[in-house]
Amino acid sequence: MSNSLELNKIFAAILTAGVTFGMAGLVGRLVVHPTTPKQAAIQIGEPAAAPVAAAPAAPALDPISPLLAAANVQSGQQIAQRQCASCHSFNEGGRSGVGPNLYGIIGAKHAHIDGFNYSAALRAMANKVWTYEDMNAWLANPRAYAPGNRMSYAGLASVQNRADLIAYLRSISPNAPAP
Repeated sequence: MSNSLELNKIFAAILTAGVTFGMAGLVGRLVVHPTTPKQAAIQIGEPAAAPVAAAPAAPALDPISPLLAAANVQSGQQIAQRQCASCHSFNEGGRSGVGPNLYGIIGAKHAHIDGFNYSAALRAMANKVWTYEDMNAWLANPRAYAPGNRMSYAGLASVQNRADLIAYLRSISPNAPAP
């Protein structure tokens, strides 16, 4: 008989808690007056193009080609492993991660990997080939190079580090033209 009393106490506690929380919610809505947002805080899929104010012109980059002759491929590989490998792979036939595989990128067209979900900004450049100067501009500031792209990387400020990284990317790009 004490078992059934214990079960009754448990059910009564659950019922009391439910009624209490329900009443607290009702009183809270009466006191706070919540409003529904006019637009969703989180968007699923590609965001709609918003009107963008004209940004101030970015300072022109010095040409990278003259620096490539003295660039250090091993240093570039270290930079790639430290700053790029969390999103990109660099081996032939390697799988794409958050970003596309970068094997053979120099001399290849933008958005060239079939099946990778490139941003609309890069898909619009699909027929443009990655040159050394394009890669320099991308690495310096991806958002300025292709406004609206999804890459969250802020850019590589050091021109020598960019030259080293480009030299490494060239070393793993069998179809790369001479600088």
